[in-house]
Amino acid sequence: MAHLEARKHVSPDSGFPITIHPAFNQKIREHVPPEPVREEITPEKDRAFFADPEKKALFAVAKRKDLTESIGTLLEDVQLSQLNEQQLDELALLVSERGVVFFRDQDLTTERQVELFQHYGVLDKHPAQKDQKHVIIKGSTEDHREIASYTPWPSGDFHADTSFEINPPSYSMLRMEEHPEVGGDTAWVSQYGVYDALSKAMQRFAEGLHAVHTSRLQYDTILDLWGAGPNRPPVDTHHPAVRTHPVTGLKALNVNPGFVTGFAELKKKESGRSFPRAHLKLIVLMRDSS
Repeated sequence: MAHLEARKHVSPDSGFPITIHPAFNQKIREHVPPEPVREEITPEKDRAFFADPEKKALFAVAKRKDLTESIGTLLEDVQLSQLNEQQLDELALLVSERGVVFFRDQDLTTERQVELFQHYGVLDKHPAQKDQKHVIIKGSTEDHREIASYTPWPSGDFHADTSFEINPPSYSMLRMEEHPEVGGDTAWVSQYGVYDALSKAMQRFAEGLHAVHTSRLQYDTILDLWGAGPNRPPVDTHHPAVRTHPVTGLKALNVNPGFVTGFAELKKKESGRSFPRAHLKLIVLMRDSS
């Protein structure tokens, strides 16, 4: 934490940074990303469209256990490395329906994980990812609420992976190699559930908005906190605040506090003080209820 530029510009009165993002941060100012901004692509048909709706092949080799009413399923007595193409398609459908699916005690190697995930389409590459096929996320014992006082991006907040991309990823696959005996949990939220929890009037209001997603805050934080150079320049995109999932037909609130800074159709004060706060409150309620 001592290396953060903001640490060097602390108010003698409060003991906190004079500005969260000092414009004179040399690391940020002088970085030249090696890759260009991405062009929009038309992805191949989602593999979940090829699945048996009843998922007979998958459930023939896996025991299903739903963890909450609205999100999260554990599949037991199965190895991901042994699933065939039909079972992988059915897994994609299950993920689309349940939001997140968990597997325990897997024998999956990094190489096999990459090979398996290529079944679902073109692999994405995080802006800070150096390996072409995967990114390693290192653990941290830092207080991310405290770090947020010194970095522009709230790294420990709720987010949807790289939602700022013009083509955000359809699926994410995380393999945990080490974890603490207590704590360190990742919290998951159903954006289907958040949308359903809104009043009809708020649903109609949200459906007329575009959320402003940006990578700029993460871009600066990567340079200062992680000490890595982002691969691509920062981007800003507008995505519908409510999206209908192409596979399930369910509507989801396409908003997250990690990357969304406001709404295109609203004035700045309206955008920052009304709808986002309601969304954040709902996220907390959904998390507590699960």
